[in-house]
Amino acid sequence: VNTKKLKGMIAEKGTTAGNLAENIGINPSTFSNKMKSGKFTIEEADNIVKALELTSDEATAIFFSQFVA
Repeated sequence: VNTKKLKGMIAEKGTTAGNLAENIGINPSTFSNKMKSGKFTIEEADNIVKALELTSDEATAIFFSQFVA
């Protein structure tokens, strides 16, 4: 998960991580921990995509990014 892009999209959509967490049905502190680890379930990722109304390209860039060193 590209958490930097996810944080940017949260801000761009005019919401907060805490509000997003509540909208997808998880505790804000749990969401914060998941943001730090970059580990979301498929269901959580799907709910984030829907809540933020992300395009397929945006969702792919956030949840399926590959970093090559």
